[in-house]
Amino acid sequence: MNLRSLCLGSVAAFCLAGPALADANPFAAPSTLPLHAPPFDKIKDSDYQPAYELGMKQQLAEIRAIANSKAKPTFKNTIVALEKSGRLLDRVSNAFSAVVQANTNDTLDKIQTDEAPKLAEHGDAIFLNVQLFKRVKAVYDQRDKLKLDPESRQLLEVYYNLFVHAGANLSDSDKEKIKEINKEDASLSTEFQQKLLAAAKAGAYVTDDKTKLAGLSDEEIAAAAKAADDAKMPGKFVIPLQNTTQQPALVSLTDRSVREQIFNNSWTRAEKGDANDTRETLARLAVLRAQKAKIMGYPSYAAYVLYDQMARTPDAVEKFLGQLVPPAAEKIADEGKQIQATIDGSGQHFDLKPWDWSMYSEKVRKAKYDLDQSELKPYFELNKVLQDGVFYAANQLYGITFKERHDIPVYQADVRVFDVFDKDGSQLGMIYFDYFKRDNKAGGAWMSNFVSQSHMLGTKPVVYNVANFTKPAAGQPALLSFDDVTTMFHEFGHALHGLFANQNYPTLSGANTARDWVEFPSQFNEHWALYPDVLKHYAVNYKTGEPIPQALVDKIKNSQTWGQGYDLGELLAASDLDMQWHSLPADAPKQDVDAFEQKALADTHTDFPNVPTRYRSSYFLHIWANGYSAGYYAYQWTVMLDDDAYAWFTDHGGMTRANGQRFRDMILSKGRTEDYGTMFRAFYGKDPDVGPMLEHRGLTQPK
Repeated sequence: MNLRSLCLGSVAAFCLAGPALADANPFAAPSTLPLHAPPFDKIKDSDYQPAYELGMKQQLAEIRAIANSKAKPTFKNTIVALEKSGRLLDRVSNAFSAVVQANTNDTLDKIQTDEAPKLAEHGDAIFLNVQLFKRVKAVYDQRDKLKLDPESRQLLEVYYNLFVHAGANLSDSDKEKIKEINKEDASLSTEFQQKLLAAAKAGAYVTDDKTKLAGLSDEEIAAAAKAADDAKMPGKFVIPLQNTTQQPALVSLTDRSVREQIFNNSWTRAEKGDANDTRETLARLAVLRAQKAKIMGYPSYAAYVLYDQMARTPDAVEKFLGQLVPPAAEKIADEGKQIQATIDGSGQHFDLKPWDWSMYSEKVRKAKYDLDQSELKPYFELNKVLQDGVFYAANQLYGITFKERHDIPVYQADVRVFDVFDKDGSQLGMIYFDYFKRDNKAGGAWMSNFVSQSHMLGTKPVVYNVANFTKPAAGQPALLSFDDVTTMFHEFGHALHGLFANQNYPTLSGANTARDWVEFPSQFNEHWALYPDVLKHYAVNYKTGEPIPQALVDKIKNSQTWGQGYDLGELLAASDLDMQWHSLPADAPKQDVDAFEQKALADTHTDFPNVPTRYRSSYFLHIWANGYSAGYYAYQWTVMLDDDAYAWFTDHGGMTRANGQRFRDMILSKGRTEDYGTMFRAFYGKDPDVGPMLEHRGLTQPK
């Protein structure tokens, strides 16, 4: 259970009498800023820990009052009361979890280390409370007689299942075992995250020889110089690692030895045998999770996790992934053959290796489709993409508008804030954007909430998008790759899921959904990045003001299927690696990480030649610390959903307000209020299928 999930989704609640924070602590009372946005101008690092400690005490007092009530259990005095608990804890958790991921420091890291096991214990104190579960069960057992509205019925069922899944039906001795496992898991997950951040920082490529950077643009070299200055290494150049195996610079660097060194830095970042080596930590986590699953009555942790996902079972996940492996392998073999031919034709004589793939794949793309990625960047200036691309698409589909504001305090100077207005002019919510990479920011990109939407609580959504784009040198424009553009549309799809939330109860609100559903809105939103009416609106040369030429657009579209074998292959490898780790039975011994990884990829036929897994076990942050354990497959599962949905749009007139409203009403605004399969079938007209997914990527149907 992570920091945020402990708060039961609440944003406002009653508080019983108890100890109070000093008035100077900004978490002591709800924020007076618009929509209760966090007052980052007042929050100091020293404010978080006391707010956490008191927040847990206050919520437990609320829980005891519910559990020990002499009144007959009802939906209102038990389930609704749970929804309203934890106001202070929610405020501090939402702010802290955002900052510790995006702008951490030693103090925040220590707070996270200290509080993680306490928060795990806190969750157990709620979900393993015998008296509380008796009341929840009493209400649940009467559910057919209560005449609840559909959302209330769903909330009751979700709560009951949460308690059961946490171990409420276990014996006292097994509950104690689960508590110890949860506490250790929380500590080790935090340890893994912090080790990995340090390992990635230490794995950056550093040189004082500018010639080693041949192939990079002037802007990229300037950014490398700035990164060195920021790291207090004047006169040097630093290329930081992103969290994936492959690194962006490998597409451009002409010195093969430099490419190999950067790749190896990435591949072994957390396997140096030093203080930042994560292998012992993750091996222990795998054992703990398998043991927890057995206690809970499941054959594996994957089976335990998937009980409330759309896929439901590990077998369903493996069947889905298995459909994709043969077409991916076929495509990878063809791509590798063409790349090797390009290498041979260049007059050089070496066998294709993983650190060569990006560069020579791009050469094939240029030769085959006459597309040079460096030609594209002048047309993708960050602010133009955001306001005239991302925002424009949302306006065309859903009628919403945006206005930047500068009076809302932020946690870092690069963060921007916008009001979001609905089609009738009323305020829908607020969104923050934090786009540039920092050494103290976790890798990747994500969305979450500072404030969750809830009619019951009278709150509107305050959401944020975070990414890791290269920050330009002073006075230079922030020019993006098309992958970066796609990331912006992706994360904004998550934001729409949060902004369009229309629930009474916060636990069911917005993006609080299953892993294999939550990525559906985000990946669906990626389709609009290349939609003709949207692209021509934002893809404008930052120097000349000229729109992107149609010939260049055609090249982008024609080249879309190139590299899809590689892209799918690295994701399938990571997905199966995750499933293999979390399918270990409880009696399996502690694993040798490298040997297990090699066997797992071979057993699932995802050890594709020269296509390394997107994440190795040792830097697979998603599954060891970010809540995606036995859930990384969800990215591909939701690609299936999003391509099916886009096929529906294509068949029904494309980007129209009517289609957008239908998608908002049937998908984006539903939160967790209905069964996912039911929701999808209502929109798509049938069960999901892999056909549009494979067609969109230029892969053949499995035989």
